[in-house]
Amino acid sequence: MKEEKKILIVVGGGAAGFFCAVNAARMNPMLQVIIVEKSNKVLSKVKVSGGGRCNVTHACFEISELIKKYPRGQNFLKKAFHQFHTQHTIQWFEERGVKLKTEPDGRIFPITDSSQTIIDCLMKEANKYGVEIRMNRSVEKIEIQNSESEKQKKFKLHFSNAEFLDSDFLCIATGGYSKTSQFNWLKVLGHVIENPVPSLFTFNIPNNKITSLMGISMEQATVKIQGTKLQQQGPVLITHWGLSGPAVLKLSAFAARELADKNYHFAISVNWLNDYTENKLRDEWPLFRQRFSSQKLIHKNPFLLPQRLWQYFLQESFIKEDTRWADITSKQQNALIKHLLNHEFEVKGKTTFKDEFVTCGGIKLSEIDAHTMQSKITENVFFAGEVLDIDGITGGFNFQNAWTSGWIAAKQIVAN
Repeated sequence: MKEEKKILIVVGGGAAGFFCAVNAARMNPMLQVIIVEKSNKVLSKVKVSGGGRCNVTHACFEISELIKKYPRGQNFLKKAFHQFHTQHTIQWFEERGVKLKTEPDGRIFPITDSSQTIIDCLMKEANKYGVEIRMNRSVEKIEIQNSESEKQKKFKLHFSNAEFLDSDFLCIATGGYSKTSQFNWLKVLGHVIENPVPSLFTFNIPNNKITSLMGISMEQATVKIQGTKLQQQGPVLITHWGLSGPAVLKLSAFAARELADKNYHFAISVNWLNDYTENKLRDEWPLFRQRFSSQKLIHKNPFLLPQRLWQYFLQESFIKEDTRWADITSKQQNALIKHLLNHEFEVKGKTTFKDEFVTCGGIKLSEIDAHTMQSKITENVFFAGEVLDIDGITGGFNFQNAWTSGWIAAKQIVAN
């Protein structure tokens, strides 16, 4: 008698879901694989990531260094990355004809600079191995079926359009949710949900003159949350609503829960001159005054700051445009040094990127086997991607978690 095909249903048509589906279908041609996606689009985050170029991963090859890029999930990923990490991702895509390139900051993109290249690759794999994709399928209920004749659990998924599907394996790869209530349909699986809060966001600084300098960026600055040890270095961008850029986004990720507890009302300080401490700048100040004594500060900026930013600092320090270096008062000097090295702002609110929304929170990691991505509570249920309580900083790290967890889940499903 011909053995019936087993069925894997992957809930979520994003990076993690697709990677699980296409790899499981490739590893076991006898497995029927179905992706169900609640919207009318698949791989939508892949499409918009990296400004439409798709930041596939990051050139960080040491696991000990790689896990430091994840504010939550480091110990879990330390185990997972031993099976599939950055080098495996690069190899997987290049074996399928996708050439990748590494940019100076370590981000890795397709050489075409188009996210469509990654989408086409994944869709080609899905077609090659017979992965079925059903869109506009929102799961309303999961029914766990225990048959006496079957040792393993089976599942019936009920959809909002009154359809249902039976499956032998489930991979939940829905991405992150912004509200705990959005996880309610998963409660039947018995998992604890870590409360989700935004992870990557910019700092709103309303009614501050610095917003008039929108578009100006500093390649190296340090942003610190006052009253904490939390700080990050890197590029800082001034926007029409406040501060953004990699340093701010990294800081928002590592401080996600603390800032949510503060209702996004907190104080920060910025050192715009990473090469200087206060002591070093004060030591060098007399040399500047001597060297540029007859020149006006407005025309002589020894720190190579953008001119509009330098003018802003002078205005905030009550230094008139015709003031010469030799004539600056000690009060003005102290004010200018403070603005350069310890510029304080009151943050009131945040701005998130809706298309690339990232949350911390999700399925509690202690309830998932990091070696298999299988639930420790409900057999034959697997999780992949951001639905887990894992999130990375910007730069391709969230996609790396998606590829890793999707691949491991596929490997284990095929082995079961």
